[in-house]
Amino acid sequence: MPVQFSVFTKPWREPIANLGHRIANYGFDGIELPVRPGYAVSPENVQELPDAVRVLAEHNVKVYSVAGSTDERCLEAYARAGVPIVRIMAPIADEGYLASEAALRSEFDRLLPLLERYDLTLGIQNHYGKFISNASGLRSLVSGYDPKRIAIVWDAAHNALNGEEPELAIDIVWLGLCMVNFKNAYWKCETGPESISAVWSPYWTDGAHGLASWPRTATELISRGYQGVVCLTAEYTDELDVDRLICKDISFARSLFTRT
Repeated sequence: MPVQFSVFTKPWREPIANLGHRIANYGFDGIELPVRPGYAVSPENVQELPDAVRVLAEHNVKVYSVAGSTDERCLEAYARAGVPIVRIMAPIADEGYLASEAALRSEFDRLLPLLERYDLTLGIQNHYGKFISNASGLRSLVSGYDPKRIAIVWDAAHNALNGEEPELAIDIVWLGLCMVNFKNAYWKCETGPESISAVWSPYWTDGAHGLASWPRTATELISRGYQGVVCLTAEYTDELDVDRLICKDISFARSLFTRT
């Protein structure tokens, strides 16, 4: 089974039929759908998710994952719609890293019976800043859990912002991996040389021009026989150019996985 290409549809707040037409024309196999306030499917109307999935299927667009709540009402709707992965992140609270890790694992323990009941996978993504941000952190967080229920969504850009080599990171997360995110970024200095101290922030760019090497990442995944979902997250600092950039990036990503 070849790699399937998905896109996180956070930039587009439009009716589901319009979204399906757009994504099919952009060349993706499917999407990650935000189930959030202000979108076509929100926590308030999550019972409409199966209908949304059917409309998207009419455009040959599959829903591979959702980014949304983990309350039982939402989990039941995800399962009824046939969406297998619920993506979340792992924030670090004021209590500190180890206390936050313990609290997150307690929450996973609470969710396990529901994930079993609805046959869902909870995918935990790394994120720069006050989140579990690197591959070793993700591996520690999900250690001991069945990856069918508690798994890893490894994000190449957030990994690169933390300075990890992609080959090493993929080796660390491999046994718990359920999905891979492709996006790119680099650190940009927000202050001039005259300031007392430098302030840096991520600049979200296209796939070819950030710290994350998409070619190296693809090569490592291919060498390991990865056959899952590669999700392009459509996150760009230049939000007005998202449509052009995401079309450019899906072409680039597909080329990396079709090399012989």
